[in-house]
Amino acid sequence: MTRQQPMWPTVTFGDLLQVKHGFAFKGEFFSDNPGEVVLTPGNFEAEGGLKFRSEKDRSYAGPYPADFRLSAGDLIVVMTDLTQEARILGSAAFVPDAITCLHNQRLGKIVNLDTARLDRRFAYYIFNSRGFREAVKATASGSTVKHTAPGRICAYSFNLPPLPIQRRIASILGAYDDLIEVNRRRIAVLEEMARRLFDEWFVHFRFPGHEGHEMVETEQGRLPKGWTWAPFGTLCADVRDTVAPSEVDPATPYVGLEHIPRRSTTLDAWGRSDEVTSTKHRFQAGDILFGKIRPYFHKVAWAPFAGVCSSDAIVIRPKKPEIAGLVLAVASSDRFVATAVQTSNGTKMPRANWAVLERYPVPLPPTPLPAKASHAVGAWVRLAAALHAANARLAASRDLLLPRLISGDLAVDAAEANLEQAA
Repeated sequence: MTRQQPMWPTVTFGDLLQVKHGFAFKGEFFSDNPGEVVLTPGNFEAEGGLKFRSEKDRSYAGPYPADFRLSAGDLIVVMTDLTQEARILGSAAFVPDAITCLHNQRLGKIVNLDTARLDRRFAYYIFNSRGFREAVKATASGSTVKHTAPGRICAYSFNLPPLPIQRRIASILGAYDDLIEVNRRRIAVLEEMARRLFDEWFVHFRFPGHEGHEMVETEQGRLPKGWTWAPFGTLCADVRDTVAPSEVDPATPYVGLEHIPRRSTTLDAWGRSDEVTSTKHRFQAGDILFGKIRPYFHKVAWAPFAGVCSSDAIVIRPKKPEIAGLVLAVASSDRFVATAVQTSNGTKMPRANWAVLERYPVPLPPTPLPAKASHAVGAWVRLAAALHAANARLAASRDLLLPRLISGDLAVDAAEANLEQAA
């Protein structure tokens, strides 16, 4: 397509805004009680936006300057990333209106934005663009902890369309994000359905036809008559198929603990195998990855593809495909995760003990019920995997659009037409 004329001017963020450091909140005043949440880099999604974590987010009970209380709609950006891959460095998000948040020193707040020249939502998408994120990572200081600064952020240059065009571009990209969010909500519903089915059938014993079943006492607890306790290890195995970095094909997906979601149905992210520097585990499609070091015991997911994963993950392989859904449901259950926590070994970095977990008692009936449960959970897992794949395609399309739109290589009208097809 013919490039639009005339070319839009090149500007830097420093021409249009400033970045303000956050406050150094004191650790002695952090609290687990409900209250104002101190936002950290861990609250940011890699692709932009916030996530809130009930088990990790902390409130603050001490004094602090009032201007470090964030307001709904404030635009904030990550300036410190503790991960080696620096996946969230430069990630930006808007502060929601439902939760009161505080601005800590590892985040930058966008202030004095020239709204007559730069649309706030358009700026959000520039911050989360591949070009900006790569530039920030390339200029970051530190080896293990990556850090950027307001001056480096403000030095980033880009083409600036007229304000009406910025708003149209932001609206197009926002529509892609809306489609992705709808799929995320559907995935969350599927995950909740899987957890509830397991709890109803195998914890509370309210399975189809349970009416009239006699309950009997066993050494490990009450069971419906005719049911037995089976060790988890009779349903699956811990696979330790190790591989050296030199043996890993660069095209093979790499899954680190940071890529495994919290007790999810399926993996939805992975990294690059060319960044692998130590021995890893191979896994197959259909395996289940379980984070085995504290505090990652809650990270559990089914793998819809083959790849290599961190050696700090247990690769759980169901012994029969027809019970894979049941194995995932057990490994994702509150009781199994609690057992992993309570029986972990080590002081500085406690690790789950498979020798204990493989003996974890699973209640099994002498009927096709386990296969029925697994079939239902498996269907939900496959649908969730399809939705994750759809989101990956939508995100890839969105990320390709921004540089083409602001360079003029793609007309806004054409992008709007492409969006109608995607929807």
